[in-house]
Amino acid sequence: MTRLLENKIVLVTGASKGIGRAAAVALGAAGAHVVCVARTVGALEGVDDEIRKAGGSATLVPFNLKDVAAIDRLGAALFERWGRLDGLLANAGVLGVLTPITHLEPKVFAQLLDINITANWRLIRSMDLLLRQSEAGRALFVTSGAARKHTPFWGVYAMSKAALESLALTYAAECESTNVRVNLFNPGATRTAMRQKAMPGEDPATLKTPEDVARRLVELLSPSNTANGELFGY
Repeated sequence: MTRLLENKIVLVTGASKGIGRAAAVALGAAGAHVVCVARTVGALEGVDDEIRKAGGSATLVPFNLKDVAAIDRLGAALFERWGRLDGLLANAGVLGVLTPITHLEPKVFAQLLDINITANWRLIRSMDLLLRQSEAGRALFVTSGAARKHTPFWGVYAMSKAALESLALTYAAECESTNVRVNLFNPGATRTAMRQKAMPGEDPATLKTPEDVARRLVELLSPSNTANGELFGY
């Protein structure tokens, strides 16, 4: 892979599996130092091994994104170490439970809000100054086609992604006159654990892999992508 991100610092949330894991490895192969955030230490260590094999380097930061104070601490630590952030891939998200809105448990609703919306707002709040210190700060938020549909049983997940899109596009508008570019990415049907949970009868072999998607993410997080406030697909 061309090293489009040589010497760049890129933060990836949900980096331990699926699209996040594949993206972290691809970003490392493209020359970035990847700051990998996920809950599980062991899984992060596996990602680190893959990044190193691909010729990259990483910093592992294990914590749950519901811990918003940890997001703030991460921003402070990045500032102290590098003084900037060149890329943010806000990939982490949860599906919740596919059920009628009236049947959804409050704790599941709260988790969707915490991870899919609040954590991303806290990332924006904590990483904005760092992105502005980069010559070409890039932020990319992973969304879903569900955000623009009204499918039975998908209501609360769809709501959370629609809110995320509004949040990210507003941030993009606020960054228009800066060197920061903010966009959305919809990977579409991809061979991930979340997809299998949502579509248990689907044959995974018919879907593109996270590694396929990761190549596109490297392009969108590179300085050469000057689009702002756009929704990209695979």
